[in-house]
Amino acid sequence: MDRVRRYPSDLTDGEWALVEPMLPSPQWMGRPEKHPRRAVVDGILYVVRTGCAWRYLPVDFPPWQTVYSHFQRWNRRGVTDRNLTELREEVRLAHDRQPEPTAGIIDSQSVR
Repeated sequence: MDRVRRYPSDLTDGEWALVEPMLPSPQWMGRPEKHPRRAVVDGILYVVRTGCAWRYLPVDFPPWQTVYSHFQRWNRRGVTDRNLTELREEVRLAHDRQPEPTAGIIDSQSVR
């Protein structure tokens, strides 16, 4: 049963099941994480989807500083790029295509 989604950008249970194993494991030393990782990822997706400033993240997400610091740390470690690549390859394979695109289209209106 899916949990209640507060925002359209929130992950469904099925989507979270795909994304969760792709995230780096929590630090085994130091303080335990205070906020659920799913809430942090939902906060990141909210900012990416809406284009709002980090400081304008609604209060029902973890504090914006927490969400932003996770985003920065994962981005520096290459987690974002790895996850996007892996998800793209899974979608392409599910549609009986090669994992990597073999062609690209460049629009002359956007490239000078």
